[in-house]
Amino acid sequence: MAAAGVSREQRWSLAGATALVTGGSRGIGHAILEECRRRWEETKLPVTVSVCDVSVRAEREKLMETAKQTFDGKLDILVNNVGRNVAKAAVEWTAEEYSHLMSTNLEAAFHLSQLAHPFLRDASIAGGGSVVNISSVASSLGYPTLALYCISKGGVNQLTRSLAAEWAQDKIRVNSVAPGGINTELQNRWIQRS
Repeated sequence: MAAAGVSREQRWSLAGATALVTGGSRGIGHAILEECRRRWEETKLPVTVSVCDVSVRAEREKLMETAKQTFDGKLDILVNNVGRNVAKAAVEWTAEEYSHLMSTNLEAAFHLSQLAHPFLRDASIAGGGSVVNISSVASSLGYPTLALYCISKGGVNQLTRSLAAEWAQDKIRVNSVAPGGINTELQNRWIQRS
């Protein structure tokens, strides 16, 4: 038996759980969503898709309201997966480009986590709610022409550590996954430009 009298199977089960995964239109998010969607459809579990530009605060608020209505006020897992990467020399970035990349990669993860907190605090799955932030190995390594991407993903790692420490008292786990290069459309475009 695991802590608090919950078996290992119960602790790792996602039975009855609800999840919001951002960035599901392509890349890692699409792979996560497509694989799960196929399995879930086989067992007749519902999958809903919403369109949202997470770089826009009002759209993030609308997305969370849609999730609240769709899931009847219940949310157990938030996967902050959206990420934008542009290969460009550091001296060439404009203030507007900087703001857009940071709002997409870092601010969106923070704000969506804020919006999800009340739901995750009341999560019904064993072990409590969960936030999974998709970071990158670029968060701790330097790459030419990827300064802003590296900065934003480093921020995601620090956000993860800070929220994990703060939200542990609310039984919300906050973790990040930092993959290396993955064969996605975005990755392939970057390789072709290099």
